Amino acid sequence: MKIDLSSRVAVITGGAQGIGAATARAFAAAGATVEIWDMNEEAGVALADHIIGEEDGEAGFTRVDVGDRASVDAAARSVLERHGQIDILINNAGIVRDAQLVKFKRGELVSTMSEAAFDAVIKVNLKGVFNCTQAVVPAMIERSYGRIVSASSVVGLYGNFGQTNYVATKAGVIGMTRTWARELGRYGITANAVAPGFIATEMVKSIPEKVLERMVKATPVGRMGRPEDIANAYLFLSSEAASFISGAVLSVDGGTVLGT
Repeated sequence: MKIDLSSRVAVITGGAQGIGAATARAFAAAGATVEIWDMNEEAGVALADHIIGEEDGEAGFTRVDVGDRASVDAAARSVLERHGQIDILINNAGIVRDAQLVKFKRGELVSTMSEAAFDAVIKVNLKGVFNCTQAVVPAMIERSYGRIVSASSVVGLYGNFGQTNYVATKAGVIGMTRTWARELGRYGITANAVAPGFIATEMVKSIPEKVLERMVKATPVGRMGRPEDIANAYLFLSSEAASFISGAVLSVDGGTVLGT
């Protein structure tokens, strides 16, 4: 199946590295005009230049803090001024600040998840998805067309040790997605979520080898996911082939069930 997005403008948050960068390349290869929103200006500009120069695609970069509404609104206005439309939004930006809710050792409380760590993850992973979606939906409604695809996670379905904040955001993304599917379907807009499993990105390089081995062991297909695996799911859900899919959560996890 060949996916053609040649008439579409796609905004990809967290698009400068990892899954986001793979997504930007995949969408550009499918013919979309790609707008990369990220805080990493150096990587974002380099990727946009690569897509334009080496892959003969159309791409731009804007430094955007998705947790800051003014930053998001300004970026959305800029895209609309340049292209006149936003057809696809990939809510991919996310951060982690892991810690146990409370950690005891020999009967003594030794640490907790800080309020700052909780708030930081909520701001980017949950409020950021809300901000970006609310900013672009009016333009989608005007054209009676839109695709909203947001990054949840396998942990948003099953929970995970040491990730109260992250899990809360990823479960929240599922709830928002299902609500938007109900609210926006009448305008020709679909809303779906992708729940990645263990994906080999820059983020996992700091994880100890023994932990990585356990992650692979918990994945029935016997490997960690690649950024392209998630990019392909985003691409499908943004295409005409997925026009009757809305409110869905697509697990792209190699069969992973946490705790097994």
